Amino acid sequence: MRKAKVSIIKTKQNPGYAEIYEAVKRALDLIGGIGDIIKSGDLVLINPSWVAPPVEREAGCITIPEVPRAIADIVRDLGARPVIAESSAVGVDTEKVIQTSGYKDLREMGYEVINLKKTPHVDIPTDNGKIFDTVECWELVQQADVIISVPKLKTHDQTEMTCAIKNLKGLLTDKWKRLEHQEGLFESVIDLLGAVKPKLAVVDAIVCQEGVGPVFGKPVEMDLIVAGKDLVAVDSTCAQLIGYDPSETLLTVNAAARGLGVMDPGQIEILGETLDRVKRRFLRAIEDDPVQVEDFQLIHGEVTCTGCRNTVMSALIDMRNAGQLEYLHGITVLTGGAPFPEGVPLENIVTVGKCMPKECRTQRHVKGCPPNNAYVVKAIIGDRAEVKRMYADDTLEKTDSEAGKLGS
Repeated sequence: MRKAKVSIIKTKQNPGYAEIYEAVKRALDLIGGIGDIIKSGDLVLINPSWVAPPVEREAGCITIPEVPRAIADIVRDLGARPVIAESSAVGVDTEKVIQTSGYKDLREMGYEVINLKKTPHVDIPTDNGKIFDTVECWELVQQADVIISVPKLKTHDQTEMTCAIKNLKGLLTDKWKRLEHQEGLFESVIDLLGAVKPKLAVVDAIVCQEGVGPVFGKPVEMDLIVAGKDLVAVDSTCAQLIGYDPSETLLTVNAAARGLGVMDPGQIEILGETLDRVKRRFLRAIEDDPVQVEDFQLIHGEVTCTGCRNTVMSALIDMRNAGQLEYLHGITVLTGGAPFPEGVPLENIVTVGKCMPKECRTQRHVKGCPPNNAYVVKAIIGDRAEVKRMYADDTLEKTDSEAGKLGS
């Protein structure tokens, strides 16, 4: 069996465009070039991460524009048409991300930089999907001959790590992003992977994030470009790069289980830098400055997965950042079928997640697998105050309304 190839290239600190271009080109050359997947005349969708502000390079939140620019230049040299396109997280103004980052400059230089939220959407069939038979994507996704995932490498408050596979969520409408959380994120993202069939990943691991990523993590300078044609192998390698065993990152596990790529490190050939030379253990979301409030309880059941564990923890950090910890007093949050504690009024119990048995769900239950942080905060606060969105431009109510309209 031929091994999947993944390349790792080290740059100098704070590299400029010329050095990033050379790093990307070398990374692609090491995996055999891209002439086998891109032909003259092809429409190539280059999908960076524009999840949300902050957009500054040193924050490590979004894919820096130099990386997709380098890919676009290489794609042009093959006679193909590169289009850099993405939709930000639910409730986030994608155009604002473009206009306040270097992507505005790319537009002015003549590169096609597209806000997918301003384009038509279509239904794309999944390949034997476990959650969905179709996914609601943007029309450009269907039109593209080749899709390239260009993520920012970060820890994630729900999925442990976000990289090449998770990055594809930007190809979904806001309505469908929310639906994936409700029905099961860890399998529905793999439905998406099987539907859109990306042929390449180039990872921006120059300045990454650890801790409570994907937006408010702590920046970590790694100065790396990672590339591969097997997205599962890329994510497996990047997991090891930041201190995870690939088996700890459920999206990678599920994708490999469906035969969508190689997760086993023994079946991956790493080219360029060695893992031992450049890897570093990242602070995990669950380890990052936990919130502690007197007379507040968080009780996880035996079946609670990392998705709900990290989501609740991240929601509490959102409340701390918003100055709303006072609303935790007297509240108990239960996940994964945890038993109801004695002496706590039922109206003070918030139950979270799809794994909470239906007969145990309280009136303040938060559905989802895992749910969005904001809905956990809303269940805790109730009508006592407005949920303060940490990075979305819209209120929670407007997000619900707009997401409901999309695709209708």
